[in-house]
Amino acid sequence: MENEVRKVLDELRPFINADGGDIELVGVEMPSGVVTVKLQGACAGCSLANVTLKAGVERTLKAKVPGVTRVEAV
Repeated sequence: MENEVRKVLDELRPFINADGGDIELVGVEMPSGVVTVKLQGACAGCSLANVTLKAGVERTLKAKVPGVTRVEAV
């Protein structure tokens, strides 16, 4: 599952980079399906980071990677 998550994050990265940020995979917890990421750059302190995380990253990961249940930022 971790490799699939990495591939999806690589697909999303250009959109995040366009706003001056980046995203790093911290880990994938099994069997819970919780993905932990670290937002970097402009995204780290952005007031809309939670929207990006939930509406963008989490929604896309859930749709493309079976077993992902939630995405959390550290």
